[in-house]
Amino acid sequence: MTESIISIPSGDLALEGTLNASGSLPGPAALLLSGSGPVDRNSNAKRLAINVMGQIATHLAANGITSLRYDKRGVGQSDGDYLSTGFNDNISDARAAIEALRARPEVDADQVVVIGHSEGALIASVLAADEQLAGVALLAGAATNGKDVLRWQAQQVAPTLPKPVKLLMKLLRQDLVRTQTKRLDRIESSTDDVIRIQFVKLNAKWFREFMSYEPVTALRQAAVPVLAITGTKDIQVNPADVTLMEHAVPTPFTGHLVDDLTHLLRTEPGPASVRTYKKQARQPLDDRVTELLTDWVTSHTHIKNGTRDGNL
Repeated sequence: MTESIISIPSGDLALEGTLNASGSLPGPAALLLSGSGPVDRNSNAKRLAINVMGQIATHLAANGITSLRYDKRGVGQSDGDYLSTGFNDNISDARAAIEALRARPEVDADQVVVIGHSEGALIASVLAADEQLAGVALLAGAATNGKDVLRWQAQQVAPTLPKPVKLLMKLLRQDLVRTQTKRLDRIESSTDDVIRIQFVKLNAKWFREFMSYEPVTALRQAAVPVLAITGTKDIQVNPADVTLMEHAVPTPFTGHLVDDLTHLLRTEPGPASVRTYKKQARQPLDDRVTELLTDWVTSHTHIKNGTRDGNL
């Protein structure tokens, strides 16, 4: 395996990424799209380093699959400003990254898949309409619009709050779900790219576009095979969304609900809670995820006797 740093032109900006090339060239490749927030190419943020795409890239390379991952706008070594970047801007950056990956001499341009986690899965659902791709994989992806996702998250997180926090909220007569709804309404009615809520700057443009995006509508236009993997203990996207995806996708679909798997793609034997995220992040990705993912990518990109195996 060889690792190199490359520059990805996207409009007037340059995004920096890492290309992990396998030993058999040119060959299949994957574009890796991280989740939401100011995360770098490995899916790491300052407050929480989950290293989802860093681990997936290493695993793919060990199985002969080249990959490209990159820092988001305004993060790491990429140009731009994170807070003023919208969800649609992130889609444009992903399209630019696909073209950069296809142009590499290490890559067979007909054997490129897109693997997205969380927000990256939403972006991958848009890209699924690209007939030139070999397929898209949705890890912990949602099938409902962002506003519904955020409301559902609040409902799941509220019961997991520490008892002192619950007591304080009760004394202050605050309800997490109601408070969340008010904040989302304020963001939705805003027009600026960046706003302040309780003295904290928010990327309002991204939130507005995320809340209005309908993944099912995009998935109905899929032109390539789709893989979906979600954990039964995911409290950031509804595990039932895998069924919604299956009903929406007109192309070959493979869906997996993995027992005890969380949104971070780690195993959690105890109750699902964001309070265990830091502990989870110190653990490796669940082997079931990497194995399911690698088997699927291999089956949809391997060329044999001049034709591609799989469902294409």
